[in-house]
Amino acid sequence: MFRYYLNLGFRSLRRNPVLTILMVITLSVGVAASMSTYTVLHMMSGDPIPHKSDRLFVPQLDTGGMVGYTAGEEPDDQLSYPDTQRLLASGQGIRRTAIYGINDAITPERADMAPLLANGGATTADFFAMFEVPFRYGNPWHADDDARKADVIVLSRATSEKLFGDVDPTGKDLTMGETSYRIVGVLGDWQPLPRYYRIINGNGGAFAGSDEFFIPFSTAVRHEKRNSGNNNCNGDGPEPGYAGWIASDCTWIQFWFEGASVGEQASIKAWLDDYASEQHRLGWLKRPVNTRLRNTMQWLEHLEVVGRDSRIQVWLAFGFLLVCLVNTVGLLLAKFSARAGEVGVRRALGATRSAIFQQYLIEASVIGLVGAALGLALSFAGLWLIGQQSGAMAAVAKMDWAMLLATLLLSLCASVLAGFLPTWRACQVRPALQLKAQ
Repeated sequence: MFRYYLNLGFRSLRRNPVLTILMVITLSVGVAASMSTYTVLHMMSGDPIPHKSDRLFVPQLDTGGMVGYTAGEEPDDQLSYPDTQRLLASGQGIRRTAIYGINDAITPERADMAPLLANGGATTADFFAMFEVPFRYGNPWHADDDARKADVIVLSRATSEKLFGDVDPTGKDLTMGETSYRIVGVLGDWQPLPRYYRIINGNGGAFAGSDEFFIPFSTAVRHEKRNSGNNNCNGDGPEPGYAGWIASDCTWIQFWFEGASVGEQASIKAWLDDYASEQHRLGWLKRPVNTRLRNTMQWLEHLEVVGRDSRIQVWLAFGFLLVCLVNTVGLLLAKFSARAGEVGVRRALGATRSAIFQQYLIEASVIGLVGAALGLALSFAGLWLIGQQSGAMAAVAKMDWAMLLATLLLSLCASVLAGFLPTWRACQVRPALQLKAQ
């Protein structure tokens, strides 16, 4: 009987075509509006490294002075150079890394190419293993290169192809600024969403842009590379010169720990508290102990990567879908009420209420299937329009398989839900009254 009712459902689309078209459009527009905005939220709030995000931790230390001090206020999001050096040498976790943004001019080998201003990061060898960065050519530098402050560089794939074409450039020299660097690796396709490893000061923001190169953190300091981002200093600020700056309590460096397990967060936090207590006793940290240690998702929530406006937009879109469902219920009531005579005859011939209910609910589901197809097409169109707003929106306005299935399921569930009341009303038709009226 299911196949029979399904066939009747498709044939019924030709009955009252105006009502059918209105129902399909109403349902599809509601689904498209809600799913396109929810897809953007889904991509923005996704876990960028789900299998280990709860083992990657960001430390925070309160390096401020006592002027304007408020107990328990949020510490700085970045670290100073002296604190960074001590945390790198702490032995906590299985890996530790620091990163700050730099930019410099790259001089191409080709005489017909102008110097290229590139944005990148100064980091440590642990960075690549910690964040599971893929390589197309070569490898990351080694810890020995960090210790030797070696002039080595890793390029992004786009930068490598811009400078050398689609060939392996590892082993070649590259001039950046006034220094010659040996290319040791070229990244593969790697653009996590959001760009969790360096949201603060990351060129392009949390959802767009990328680092065009990486050099060792120690090498960047040896060459006195300034950071290309926020630099928060307390009191009178640092002493003059680069040496005075890196010896100060100015905060400008991102730091990450990787734990062997989720439970290691507690032990690293305890060590961080002990470290802050010791540095407070020594006079380096002026304020009482006030530390934080957040895992990846807690860090993204702290930075409000997904703003309240985005969540409100999703709720408004689902509210619009609810309005569309109410309108669809009204249109289905009108469509099914016009067939009361048909129901009365079927009931008089022996059809049960459950049979009538099944037939009409399947018919509503067929409308949902058609609405799903149109709603899916409109969702892609909506995402395309959202993606035209900016590079960041283009990066997140993409539908994955989970959202594709969710769109189809939502359309079907919405049509079934909208069909319950009209179907129940159709089952209440009294055969005697309908036959008498014929």
